[in-house]
Amino acid sequence: MIRYKTREEIELMRESAQLVSRTLGMLAPLIVPGAIPLDLDKRAEEFIRDHGGVPAFLGLYDFPNSLCMSPNAQVVHGIPGKKPLQEGDILSVDCGVLKNKYYGDHAYTFEVGEVDNDTKRLLADTKESLYVGIREVIAGNRIGDIGAAIQEYTEERGYGIVRELVGHGLGQKIHEDPQVPNYGQRGHGKKIQEGLVIAIEPMTNLGTHRIKQLNDGWTILTADGKNSAHFEHDVAVVNGKPDILSTFHYIYDALGLEAEEYEVV
Repeated sequence: MIRYKTREEIELMRESAQLVSRTLGMLAPLIVPGAIPLDLDKRAEEFIRDHGGVPAFLGLYDFPNSLCMSPNAQVVHGIPGKKPLQEGDILSVDCGVLKNKYYGDHAYTFEVGEVDNDTKRLLADTKESLYVGIREVIAGNRIGDIGAAIQEYTEERGYGIVRELVGHGLGQKIHEDPQVPNYGQRGHGKKIQEGLVIAIEPMTNLGTHRIKQLNDGWTILTADGKNSAHFEHDVAVVNGKPDILSTFHYIYDALGLEAEEYEVV
């Protein structure tokens, strides 16, 4: 059952989402060749707690860390380890926060040093596909419109869009109804209404859409070993339109990037 949020609840959720955003911004300049993912995970936990939040992923379904950190061909749910990042890697960082009894949950895929051109395009196109999906979050549309828009955009560019893992509703639980696939048919699924809050998170592979799982029970990999990108925002329906509760601006500021981002699409 979908639980629609009041304006007051949405503002509390914005605080949680923004703490995730600030955490990712804090990490951004530290994601360099030689960095140890496990050390970055500890920094993130300290930052979240110092700012009045609780790491949402730590212990969730017995996950052992505060961040999901997934390099290169890892799609999502990677466990931070001690292997240093290398020049040319990419790293998806997925972060969740519980604050004021509400969750924030979003993700960004970082370049580690200089990456190859195909991977640069994968990251740019996956991030743009997120906004393509967000533009469909309009009262009266259907959940299937979001996935259809993302699928059309990514497949036109030759990528594989992951089917088995999806976005989701968000609130006092980190995973609520509805599920928000990154593929689908227009006009299908639940109707989008005022007060809906969802996490939209396209996961796009440079090759096949097929995936596999490591024996650790968590890490998801592309089946062909090619790179994968993951971007995620928290989005509420306010006045019938999408209101992005999270932001990438802290990342852009930390990295000295000039990039446009829709605050209300």
